[in-house]
Order: sequence, then structure tokens, then C-alpha cells
Amino acid sequence: MKKIVFIISSLLLGCSSNTKENTIIIATAANMQFVMPILVKHFTAKTNIACELVIGSSGKLTAQIKEGAPYDVFVAANIKYPTEIYNSGQALTKPQVYGYGKLVLWSMIDTIAPQIVNLKADYIQHIALANSKTAPYGVAAVEVLKAYNLYGELEDKLVFGESIAQTNQFINSKSVEVGFTAMSVVLSPNIKGKGNWIAIDAALHKPIKQGVVLIKQESKDNKHAQKFYNFLFSTEAKNILKKYGYLVNE
Repeated sequence: MKKIVFIISSLLLGCSSNTKENTIIIATAANMQFVMPILVKHFTAKTNIACELVIGSSGKLTAQIKEGAPYDVFVAANIKYPTEIYNSGQALTKPQVYGYGKLVLWSMIDTIAPQIVNLKADYIQHIALANSKTAPYGVAAVEVLKAYNLYGELEDKLVFGESIAQTNQFINSKSVEVGFTAMSVVLSPNIKGKGNWIAIDAALHKPIKQGVVLIKQESKDNKHAQKFYNFLFSTEAKNILKKYGYLVNE
């Protein structure tokens, strides 16, 4: 049997109690890359449980989990992928929606006003969006363009990022004139106030129901992962999510 080795690029957040047994690994959708460290900081301060974050597109993280990646919690950008994990028998719980994402159109070029109607203009040559095959925010962006009957007309301008994180790099570096991303990105501390953006009418795409699920780890006690899972639905966590542009169930 082919042995699969996972090389995890991650961010380790925690305090003194960061032993392997007391650390949970959280697979995190790229749209949450700025919010999750804040959530983890609050969680670790309350529980003394360290968290390791692995950030990527929801589709790729799903594939890694199916191949046996040692993740304890999967915080996805939609409900589809956690449901897929649950249906495969690799989850301890049915997936639950922890928040609803918001889509924005963002440009880092001062002279460009991001508007859907302007996407056809000659001065916009490249439009970034996440890969709709693996990234839920990419799916939403395609649905918006199709709602305006613009997808076919603009297809040659589209530049697909592997995840919303790579899409953000395209936009932030001005490699593209404009792009679709998550509202949590433009509201994050290191991005807020940079460039121009508009919120996309949520009626133009299916709701971005962001789901979370606990992953089965036979060789590891899941009690710490369960605590983080519960924390994600706490009033404290919901207030953080709302601050960064997510809708939550009250």
C-alpha cells in the first residue's frame, strides 16, 4: 500500500500547555485565515489548550482528511464538504453551520471602483476568484457572474486561485485589477482600509453556509477538540465572527 505523508504548513498558537497530547489540529478554510487565529487566541486563553491551524481550500482539506490527515476539527467554508466527511464515516458528529459567509468584490487599485457593471470594461483585464471546484467562495462568485449573464462574456478574464488565500494574493499584489473574496478578508486588521470593495447581494448566490465537524482520531482523545467545537458556537465566538463580516445564528 502506498504510504501517504502529509507535510503540514501551519500556525501554532497556544501557551505553556502545548504538548502533543494537549494540542488540537484544526483544518481551516482559507476564508477564515484571519479570523481563526483570533478565535484560537481567545479559546486558548480560556482553556490552556494549544491549537495548530492548517489552512487551505475546503475541497483540498476534505481530500486530505479522506486520506487520513491527522486533523481533529474541520472548519469549512460550506456545509457540503463536512457532510461529505460525515457520510464517509470519518466524523464524530453531524456537521453544523457555525456561520454564513459574505462575498465582496475588491480592488487594490485606487482608480478602480469595484462594480459588477464595470467588469466588462477594457481597463479590467483580469478578475480573480477562487477555484469553484474546491473553494465555496469561488462557487458563489461564479453564481454571481451567471446571475448577471456575464460568465461567458468574462470567462477569458477570469484568474482562478487555488483557494481564497491565493485569490487574495492576486488582488493584494495588483496582479489582477479586481477580484471576489470573503468580507472577513477586507475587514481583517492587516487589510482593513486598503483598496476599495463592495458587498455582493447575497440573493445573487446560494447561501455560504460554513460548517464544522469533529474528525475521528482513533489514537487520540477528542475531548479537547470537543471543547473547541463547543466554543465555536459560544456567544464570545459569535461576536468575533460578526465583527469580521459573518452572519451567525443567534
